[in-house]
Amino acid sequence: MKAGFACLIGRPNVGKSTLLNSILGKKIAITSSKAQTTRNMIQGIYNDEDGQIVFVDTPGIHKPNNRLGEYLNKQAYFTISDVDIVIFLIDASEKLGPGDKFIMEKLKDINKPIILVLNKIDQINKETLYKQILEYKDLINFSDIVPVSAYKKDNINTLIKVIKTYLPDNYKYYDEDTITNKPTSFLIAEMVREQIFRKTGEEIPHSTTCLVESIRKKKDAYLINVVIIVDRESLKKIIIGKNGQKIKEIGMLARYNIEELLENKVYLELFVKVIKNWRDKEQYLTEFGYKDFE
Repeated sequence: MKAGFACLIGRPNVGKSTLLNSILGKKIAITSSKAQTTRNMIQGIYNDEDGQIVFVDTPGIHKPNNRLGEYLNKQAYFTISDVDIVIFLIDASEKLGPGDKFIMEKLKDINKPIILVLNKIDQINKETLYKQILEYKDLINFSDIVPVSAYKKDNINTLIKVIKTYLPDNYKYYDEDTITNKPTSFLIAEMVREQIFRKTGEEIPHSTTCLVESIRKKKDAYLINVVIIVDRESLKKIIIGKNGQKIKEIGMLARYNIEELLENKVYLELFVKVIKNWRDKEQYLTEFGYKDFE
């Protein structure tokens, strides 16, 4: 039996969360084109007859320009030191740049298997892929190189087989029915936050937080209330939109994903709350059990 931990690292927007969702066959990590969408490390547990891989999705590593960026980088670096395998994702459709070089400098002294995954191969031809492999293969001592398309789920099975070859012999850490270490309420809140990013673009800062105030089961449906916390009235107006249209769109799209997660009908109510003071926000979150939110 093979079992162990593998962290997914890479610069922002290379497809770490998309890859995790593709491997698991279920959406547990949110995605968007906005950098630093992933704020909280989330574990996705892959099980089959041969063993278990506990994937740790980390925030995108980048040169930080604010305290949040520094905090997210520390999360990722801490994870690298505490796993069995490092999976380094790059965007194969883009040229080698300073962001990837910055991460590789951090990986040079890591004494554990490092698998290079070239993602988004559906966007390039075979000749370009071959050149990318040649360019990367000698930059650091990669244990293996695997090209994939997380979006189209191409070569995912090959990646799983390669990862298993580097896992230690071990018992499974989680039971076979567990797909993530995060509670359902966390996943629901994240699905709402994902749609906020998707529908508002750069207008909404990363300080926006979502939390589930209540989940009630009524016969054949779930009734769920989610609070969206911002620190300015102007942001509240953006999220609500003209005549409440924006928040309706956010709710509709989030509800679709939540229904897939819960495999049941969902009635979703969204509320926007302005909390200007950081300590008030921290206290408010703690009251609802969200002690790990930054």
